Amino acid sequence: MPDRSDVFLVPDTPRWRAFGFLVAVLGVAATTALIFPLRTAAPAVSLGVVYMLVVLVVSTFWGFWLGLATSVASALAFNWFHIPPTGRFTVSNTENWVALLVFLAAAAIASTLAEVARARTAEARRRQEEADLAAEMARLLLAGASLREALPVASDRLAVALGLDEAELRIDREPRDGDVVIDIGAEASLTVPADIDSSQLERLRTRVAPALEAILAAAVERDRLLNEVVETQALRRSDVIKTAVLRAVSHDLRTPLTSIIAAADAVRSPSLSDADRDELGAVIGDEAQRLSRLVEKLLDLSRLQSGAAQPRADWVSIDDVVRTALEQVETMSGPPVELHIEPDLPLIEADAAQLERVFVNLLENARRFSGEHPVQVRARVVGSHLKVRVIDRGPGIPAGELPHVFEPFRQGNHAGDHAGAGLGLAIVKGFVEANGATVSAESLPGQGAVFAIDFPLAEEHGEVLTR
Repeated sequence: MPDRSDVFLVPDTPRWRAFGFLVAVLGVAATTALIFPLRTAAPAVSLGVVYMLVVLVVSTFWGFWLGLATSVASALAFNWFHIPPTGRFTVSNTENWVALLVFLAAAAIASTLAEVARARTAEARRRQEEADLAAEMARLLLAGASLREALPVASDRLAVALGLDEAELRIDREPRDGDVVIDIGAEASLTVPADIDSSQLERLRTRVAPALEAILAAAVERDRLLNEVVETQALRRSDVIKTAVLRAVSHDLRTPLTSIIAAADAVRSPSLSDADRDELGAVIGDEAQRLSRLVEKLLDLSRLQSGAAQPRADWVSIDDVVRTALEQVETMSGPPVELHIEPDLPLIEADAAQLERVFVNLLENARRFSGEHPVQVRARVVGSHLKVRVIDRGPGIPAGELPHVFEPFRQGNHAGDHAGAGLGLAIVKGFVEANGATVSAESLPGQGAVFAIDFPLAEEHGEVLTR
């Protein structure tokens, strides 16, 4: 919204000239008529200064040439109507000539000063617009996510501000044929249409381009620093993952391998009884299964992080998935699992194999921490969602660790002897989200933990699909 005070200042461009001509004619006529009654109070020759008001107004708002024409018209009207002999364009004495010439000179000077003020106002307005444009370019180019994403927005804003059909800021790109290219530093350029006005082109090259050069240089440097920060963070994260993987390999892989090797060496002893040999065979089998599960988890996590774990969705029963997962878990030692699954639950569209991996990991985790208390699995429909909850009665998860339980290789201080590789819950989150569901963890220290999975239900012909 324009400032209302502008109407009282010298405009930077002349107003509508036809209206100015009308104001000049009416102003000269009105002033001529006003002088007649004033002649009773002052000599006619001294009243020419009244015309200066009209000359100043016209010069201020409509430019030097119309102001000068108004001063000439005022002099002619003053001479015709008020300087003896009246009714003729003649001057009877030297005193009247001097007054008339002084009036013309004063009117010309007033017109010139008004034109100078207008030129300075126009220059100040252009500099203000350029400063505002530079500030906006800095905001657009320096506050965005990256320079290349910000360039199209900045180009459109630049075209609007400069009154061009189009303008394009470019970095390391070849301009189109026929366009005018303005170099902005060593790496950037501003491309504008070939039919741009020469004065505007000069303004772009001498005043806009230098400001853009400094801003773009800062934006390029910012992008370089940000890339270095991202690379540093990625390297640091990679180091953390490498350390965690090495820890898992050195402990969680080495432990079952050591047991297998030791048991295999002992089995070959001729002094072993059949009972001892059976016991060692069971140790080898258990540790091999433990090793196999760890390798499967590493492979699952690798597929999730590489984006290769795309689900093969089909209509599946959550009851069947949970029971299949339970059959795999029950081969390992641990507390019992109690199922509380509502009958006739609706089908969900998901990858059954991935969901089995989800519930195997959740049940393994719950049985590891639940002690002698049974683990519960509850499933029911709430509104348009199928909710499954896996509940244990273990030590719970401290509030500070709760937001991080689904991070890979995360092992809380509460785990103690129950600590694993820290892969299971990360795999749970990855497979659950890959199948369009959500998973969350709730816990109060000393009261166990609850892992809740929320499956949105699909509808067909207005009815929820059921088995």
